[in-house]
Amino acid sequence: MNTVRHILQIKGTDIWTIGPEETVFEALRTMAKKDVGALVVMEKDHMVGVVSERDYARKVILQGRSSRDTKVREIMTTHVHTVHPDQTVEECMDMMTRYRVRHLPVMENDRLIGIVSIGDVLYNIIQRQRQLISKLEDKVMGKEEEPSEPAVPRFPNVGKKE
Repeated sequence: MNTVRHILQIKGTDIWTIGPEETVFEALRTMAKKDVGALVVMEKDHMVGVVSERDYARKVILQGRSSRDTKVREIMTTHVHTVHPDQTVEECMDMMTRYRVRHLPVMENDRLIGIVSIGDVLYNIIQRQRQLISKLEDKVMGKEEEPSEPAVPRFPNVGKKE
């Protein structure tokens, strides 16, 4: 069973953040520089929200606002859904679908330890499916490895008459 912790071990735990009083322009510049679609908004050591490209499109562009004059605090999402590192990849996919979000901050002991995106989750699922397909193809083609131990334990005296 793959977990969020497994995804973080592969992708790393880099977390790109911004303060709520920074401008949306600075947030966009950071997202472009880091090639990410969202930033965690931190105030001191506390997560206070997430700002994403979607927030920018809906709350700045469509409302005719300027990214240079708008603060992150004004457009960030404050009701943030989070996951624990021991939650499964399937649970992440379910949350992302149910809540229509693309990024889930990862919290452990009330501390932000990473963030997973829908791309991270899909990549993990695709890799697992490829591994399963490969194993099934090997089994069908007769390339299955012999088990090192019998599937059914052998009991030396079972079935023998004395």
